[in-house]
Amino acid sequence: MPSAVETVAGTKIGISAAAPATFDAAGYTALTFSNIGEITDGGSHGRTYAEVTHKPIGNRSTQKFKGSFDEGTKTIQLAISPADPGQVLLKTALASDAPFSFQVMYQGGDIDYFQARVLSFSKSAPNVDSIRAATVQLSLTTSSTGVGIVEKLAT
Repeated sequence: MPSAVETVAGTKIGISAAAPATFDAAGYTALTFSNIGEITDGGSHGRTYAEVTHKPIGNRSTQKFKGSFDEGTKTIQLAISPADPGQVLLKTALASDAPFSFQVMYQGGDIDYFQARVLSFSKSAPNVDSIRAATVQLSLTTSSTGVGIVEKLAT
């Protein structure tokens, strides 16, 4: 049986200033995304729950529960390309307090959609043998009803 794993080669990350009409795959699919060029590290993203503990004195045990969740942050590394439409939109998002929409399209056709605020666009020029680069920090958000990352599996 062939393996279902894939490399990240060909993965594209796009950005849109528009919010989806609905926080589902159909709402995000209706948006137009600008791919962010020259990404060298797409980072990671995913929901994390807070751990809530309860320690009743009667039995000395620690009981553990899932509490609130956070969609987390995503750090993207890229080579600076000033005319790249996606990078221009990242800088627009940096100057805005509003969340922007993001699309991560994987090699096999799966797509992750989410809303995030761009918290930083930090430039780097470490040495003569390096490419002028930037680190972009995204803070993923949820809709007012708690919808965060929307997964659309390839069909």
